Amino acid sequence: MPNFPSASRAGCLAAGLLLAGSAAWAARCGDVVTLTTHGDTRTAYAYVPAAASPGPRVALVLLAGGGGHLQLDEQGCPRALAGNSLVRSLPLFHAAGLATALVDAPSDHRGGDGLAGFRASPEHAQDLGRVISDLRARSRAAAVWLVGTSRGAISAANAASRLSGPAAPDGLVLTSPVTSGNPKGQKSWVAQTVFDLSLEAIRMPVLVIGHAQDKCLRSPAAENERITARTEGVREQLVLLDGGPGRAGLSAVEACEGRSPHGFLEQEAEVAAGIVRFIGGARY
Repeated sequence: MPNFPSASRAGCLAAGLLLAGSAAWAARCGDVVTLTTHGDTRTAYAYVPAAASPGPRVALVLLAGGGGHLQLDEQGCPRALAGNSLVRSLPLFHAAGLATALVDAPSDHRGGDGLAGFRASPEHAQDLGRVISDLRARSRAAAVWLVGTSRGAISAANAASRLSGPAAPDGLVLTSPVTSGNPKGQKSWVAQTVFDLSLEAIRMPVLVIGHAQDKCLRSPAAENERITARTEGVREQLVLLDGGPGRAGLSAVEACEGRSPHGFLEQEAEVAAGIVRFIGGARY
């Protein structure tokens, strides 16, 4: 596995990069790669190669939450969902020596609801398989991991449970996964959760991270243990964070946004370092 920096060194490097984040995002964020996906649609991702390292390369496919429509510009910078925890953590992963692919919504799911119910579809899993295969070849990575947060965890679990061969990920990370749906919602897709997927088919390493202070109705951390109870990962860990600044008085919608315990506010370096350790074969 890669010769990752120590957790403390990675955290310090990443913290400095986060502080300079606005300047970094104002420049080039990554190379925009556009693939042909389901039904002759187009799916783009922002690619950042791994820093030079003596060890094998590892790449991450990052799936944001919400509608998943990042509105990547020509410089690979997201014009939407910039507060998402995975978007904010990009400098942390790069400082640890990982390549990243930040995936936008396909061309036919860029309306107000974004990916909506498409997240759980076989076509979406196949689209992500194309991204994984392309990233594996482009980055020459020894391993490609899927990382999904909030509703992005539905996409990640969907792909991990359906794909096989070179298109399949080598590992799965779910952060603040959506585990509680609303079957009475005006739109049917709001009832979707990770439990609608064939979690038993997931046999790769699995890391699930939640926050004890997450007040989002769709991601109660107490439900996360039901995920690892069903997955058949060769290596699994369930992590429950606490602490951080919290945010009192959040509305039901605000509690599901990235800049809150749901998105590990001011704990990004800790979470990224833990993910890096797990990918490297150690405990979070």
